[in-house]
Amino acid sequence: MATVAHSSAGSTRAAATRVAAALRTDTGLARLALGIGALHVVDDNFLQPETGTSAGDHLWGGLVQVGLFALFAWAYPRLRAGLRATLAIFVGIFTAVLGIEAINYLRDATLSGDDYTGLLCIPAGVLLVGVGIATFWRTRKGGSPIRRYGRRALYAVGFVLGLYFVMFPLAESYVVTHTGRAFVPDPALGTEYRNVAFTTDDGLRLEGWYVPSKNGAAVIAFPGRRGPQKPARLLARHGYGVLLFDRRGEGESEGDPNLLGWQGTPDIEAAAAFLRAQPEVDDERIGGLGLSVGGEMMLQEAAESDHLNAVVSEGAGIRSIREAVHLDGAEKLVGSWVFGLTTLGTAVFTSNLPPRGLTDLSGEITEPALFIHATPGQGGESLTERYYKAANGPKEYWAAPGGHTGAIDAAPEEYERRVLGFFDRTLLRSQS
Repeated sequence: MATVAHSSAGSTRAAATRVAAALRTDTGLARLALGIGALHVVDDNFLQPETGTSAGDHLWGGLVQVGLFALFAWAYPRLRAGLRATLAIFVGIFTAVLGIEAINYLRDATLSGDDYTGLLCIPAGVLLVGVGIATFWRTRKGGSPIRRYGRRALYAVGFVLGLYFVMFPLAESYVVTHTGRAFVPDPALGTEYRNVAFTTDDGLRLEGWYVPSKNGAAVIAFPGRRGPQKPARLLARHGYGVLLFDRRGEGESEGDPNLLGWQGTPDIEAAAAFLRAQPEVDDERIGGLGLSVGGEMMLQEAAESDHLNAVVSEGAGIRSIREAVHLDGAEKLVGSWVFGLTTLGTAVFTSNLPPRGLTDLSGEITEPALFIHATPGQGGESLTERYYKAANGPKEYWAAPGGHTGAIDAAPEEYERRVLGFFDRTLLRSQS
């Protein structure tokens, strides 16, 4: 028995010695960092997914991410020094980005679930970047000074281009799919409201505020409970019922966040069903007002269903490569590449394909629609005019001042005349 115990202890010490020796090498340190990144991916997707979701909802995207970490860990010692160092730096940056979710929720609420492995990704990413820099430093000699410094200049240019054209869109896609607003803002609706909750067709509980209707009509102000409060006050002041709620993955609502709005129209459909169930609301007098990504989702909902009788879309732009290809000139070239990678990353991080393009969807809109975009705008807002021209129902158009979704502040009287007048004409037309 003592011999077995001694043998076991000896094996443990030998294994510890091998691990310690491995961690004194670049390959060992790189694989340690990559292992932490892979651990967080498994934790995030399969072990502790967001409330209301399951491991099956993240299956193929999570497997792709784990597979890429494993592939790089296998390939790392087999690559040439320059390529090994370059990949170590870029993958290290991305590994550190994996911790942004934990930082977001640490700022707004408290850590929970996979946030702890997320925090570990930050030092792991820094370690991997350090390994890459050290590898570059050791290969700094050799060749003539002209060749050596020319190679460094090419590396520097490639690094900057890689940051902008590769790392930025991939990092952005991770951020928009993992960092929803974690708190509920203070209400400033100017009238009485009540806390409400309803459930989407895919089983997520969404929570929000509802101002009861006084004129038989009601409007969904979207997205979230913070951004749409000003137009909500305007509508409530004129007797409209208004529903604001946390979209999936945000505030007190269940689900995975996705700031691009993919797979978010079930939220609007559940909100419309809630309004139809209110005794003071006429089923034929339900509208939607969407800001930014909310405007994009309102256009999709209007195209794909008849749950809304009128929609206002303000600040709609680009949410995937399917919109970016409709830009003009150099914007189209750069935007298609950047949004192509953002679309790819978002698809992997959510295990979902992008929704249909808004130009095609707008061609299926037959309900009354008001299209508003800022001059100048942002995020491809200039495409709003294309969406307006494609729509086939009664439609209105306003190129508004004030920047992205800022028309209500820049031109409050005209905003009231246009938006309130639009809903009065479309939702209250038979009450005159």
